[in-house]
Amino acid sequence: QVQLVESGGGLVQAGGSLSLSCAVSENIFNFNAVGWYRQAPGKQRELVADINVGGRTNYADSVNNRFTISRDGAANTVYLQMNSLKPEDTAVYYCKANILRRTFWGQGTQVTVSS
Repeated sequence: QVQLVESGGGLVQAGGSLSLSCAVSENIFNFNAVGWYRQAPGKQRELVADINVGGRTNYADSVNNRFTISRDGAANTVYLQMNSLKPEDTAVYYCKANILRRTFWGQGTQVTVSS
């Protein structure tokens, strides 16, 4: 069973930065894409950013130019660097990996941005 383990969440003031990590139990290049999603209280889970096997990245408009997704193939880890954080970025952040019709999720890590 594929496992994804997120880390790096926490509490930060508005304008600050956090870096999230997603450690994957398999070669990340086995997956069509690995990405970050978030879910705020009372809201639906939404895409933040993802990176496909070819290295193409995709960002939500709300985080474009503030967040950067990257990966380390040797470590089977995908990162999310979050800068200029805003209170509306507060959410549980989840890592997701998909291959064909199979989807795998991590347990999530809380990010809280205070104003």
